[in-house]
This record gives sequence, C-alpha cells and structure tokens, in this order.
Amino acid sequence: MLTIALPKGRIAEETLEIFAEIFGGEFEFESRKLILDIGEFRFLNVRNQDVPTYVEHGAADLGVVGLDVITEKELDIISLLDMNLGKCRVAIGIKNDDELDWNKPAIKVATKMVNITKNYFAQRAVGVEVVKLYGSIELAPLVGLVDAIVDIVDTGNTMRENGLKVAENIMDSSAHLIANKNSYYAKKDEILSLYEKINDVVKSRVK
Repeated sequence: MLTIALPKGRIAEETLEIFAEIFGGEFEFESRKLILDIGEFRFLNVRNQDVPTYVEHGAADLGVVGLDVITEKELDIISLLDMNLGKCRVAIGIKNDDELDWNKPAIKVATKMVNITKNYFAQRAVGVEVVKLYGSIELAPLVGLVDAIVDIVDTGNTMRENGLKVAENIMDSSAHLIANKNSYYAKKDEILSLYEKINDVVKSRVK
C-alpha cells in the first residue's frame, strides 16, 4: 500500500480528481474524515504546512504540497513532479505609496516564510529583520510594524484590498509530488508506476 499525504482544500480535491481519472471510481474524503483507503492507496488529509513533515518522517510515502512549503522547510525529500496545481507566487508586498529602499541597512519584513525571506535578502546582500506572523500579515505594514511583507500571492486581490502592492516577486510556486527517500527505494516500482500515470494526466491537462 502507498500512503499519500494531501493538503486540505482545493489541491487535495484536484489531486483526488487525478486519481479518479487514472483509476476510475470515487476518490473523495467523507465530511471530516482524515484517512481515505481505496484499493492499494491510503490518503491522509493534513494541513498544507505538515505534508512534507509526514513524508520526511515516513508516515507517508508520497505527498502533494506547494513548492513554497518545500523550499521554506528545507526538508530531505525527493521532488518527483510539478503537478501544475495551485499555482501562485511568493512576493514582497509594500504600501501603495511606498517604494522598497534596498539601500537601507536592514529592511523589516513580516512573514511566516522566514527561510525564503532570509535567503532572498541574503542573495541581494541586504540586511533583513524578520517578524514572524501567522495570519493577517497585510496588517503589519499598515500599522508601521514593518516596512514590507513576504506572502503568497494568488490573484493579488488581498493585497490590493488592503492598500498594498507587489514590489517584487521572489518565486513561483505550484503543487509538487514528493516522496520519502526510503520509500522511494523500497517501493520504487510502485512509486514510479504511479508517477508515470500522474505525469500523463498532468501533461494532458496542460495542453
């Protein structure tokens, strides 16, 4: 049996649709259930941020999670496939009437993506003071807590509605199929067989 960790919400639903397309039948979690067993597959319904942790520690053989989460957590897993789901970007946001001053000794940034933020500013050779927040990040520059934010941007509407604009894009992200390293070698044939089937569906949807 292959155990696959899926993030709650739209990406889980779209991933299960791919499985339904490949294998037929109904692939969906019942109401509040967190485990779905169908044939040779067990699906776990977990928080987006936790998917790679389940995979790295071997509680799941495979997982589907955003590249931003993989990059942020810097975990020791194998990335197999860009599934072209949940496309978004990680961007720097500032107030509409501000400009990002790269000459400041240090820029104060609110984010939950601490590693991505520190690495990006280090690449620019600019000092950064990170304030870690878990929600309502758009509020931070509006009340003077920080100069800027680093956050996920989908349509950009949330920033616009709160008087912010995108100053710079850091990275593009979409959902990737990842594997536990031990599982990849112990169950290589099963995993590669599934990978090929998923890859065929992903390619057919991109056309």
